[in-house]
Amino acid sequence: MKRKTEPHLKVFKNRSVLVFEDGSEVVFWEGQPTSGAKERLDRIRQRLRDGWLDKLFEDLPASAEKVEIDDSVREIIEQIVNSITSEVGRAVAGLTVLQLVVKSLAPEQSIRLHKGGRGNFSWREGIPMRSLDSEFVTPFLRRHDLIRLNKYGVFMTRSLAENYPYSQFYKASVRGARDAWLTLIDKVDSGEVNSEAALRYMLAVLRNRTESFRELSEKALDATHHFLQTKGGFDEIFQTIIQHVNRSSYSARLLEVSMHAFLQVLEDRELLNGRLLSLCQMRTANKKHRNVADIEIVSLDDPEVVLEAWDAKYGKPYLMDELYELEDKLQDRMLETAGFVTECEPDLREDIRQRLMEIKETTEVDVKVLSLREWIEFYLERTNQQHARGEIAADWMIAYIESLCQRRRDRAPIDEPADQWVQDWICLLESHAQETG
Repeated sequence: MKRKTEPHLKVFKNRSVLVFEDGSEVVFWEGQPTSGAKERLDRIRQRLRDGWLDKLFEDLPASAEKVEIDDSVREIIEQIVNSITSEVGRAVAGLTVLQLVVKSLAPEQSIRLHKGGRGNFSWREGIPMRSLDSEFVTPFLRRHDLIRLNKYGVFMTRSLAENYPYSQFYKASVRGARDAWLTLIDKVDSGEVNSEAALRYMLAVLRNRTESFRELSEKALDATHHFLQTKGGFDEIFQTIIQHVNRSSYSARLLEVSMHAFLQVLEDRELLNGRLLSLCQMRTANKKHRNVADIEIVSLDDPEVVLEAWDAKYGKPYLMDELYELEDKLQDRMLETAGFVTECEPDLREDIRQRLMEIKETTEVDVKVLSLREWIEFYLERTNQQHARGEIAADWMIAYIESLCQRRRDRAPIDEPADQWVQDWICLLESHAQETG
């Protein structure tokens, strides 16, 4: 009887060796890609350019259950898809699709090796999965609204780009369904699971998830219109939105979305001094993007000139550190107004008030720290719209939920999965209806 071996990965100067339980080994040599690896890459690229992935997606059965695949594999794939939240799981799910595509188009290609080329590190039999992803797979996933990924692709998540083969011993911290992903990789790379069947099932599950979200969105929009017909006062609308912000997960992001939605309404009424820029992605660093704040209004004549800039600060009423950081950003700027908005009353103790005065003296920018209610009143007064507060509030509620329902992606490209946010909104409006019913 053959003695079992504890599976492990051996890492040497110029190779890695994956050892399985039966003692068998696979050696992954480092170095410039072989002619075989280049041929496989060319073959994969050509098939993708010819529309193979879109054609496969178009031919999916109406129900994911009609894809013939083992139940254990279904469960693994569902774990990967169901792990997608606003914070984790998207990159792992996107990478899984990429690997299944590669294995389907070049069965002899190991999907454990994600680097191949002329960079600082390469596997001899590896292919540059990052370029395949950014050129083909991520655009496909985004185009069909299957996974809300950054347009630069899954390898923007640095933990997925370590110089080790993907295996159960991949030590980088991966957020999401890590174990399910690596288990699937083992099964697919060994040939135990048909890669194209797995890909078809995963795309079908992702598609159905998207269709479910559309149905959920319709329900949320219907509930919103009913609420506005039966209630619709300014105070009721404000309290409902702030309740949703407070009760849902990732409240900081929702505060930001609610602010942007309010300014969308003012822009539609031609009440802003400039143009409202589209909503930033959640994890876009300000210094790398627009340099000042989460929400910005720019000059109509020159979009590089920021006129107003606001940062949403949830759960942080005392903002001394943020004021120092803001002052640095305001140097040599033409801003008229900037500041921070909190969901509750901000802590305006004497040192904060003094700091605000000092910033005004050194930058000539009017810097404010306001609660969300104060911020809204500030804009209503400045635009002389107090008389229309009820109509504006109703439009605000519509803009808010349409943004969360992905109906305003030209202005609010929310790349986080918003299923739970929308479900929370429906539950909140239903509870209001029961209270008054």
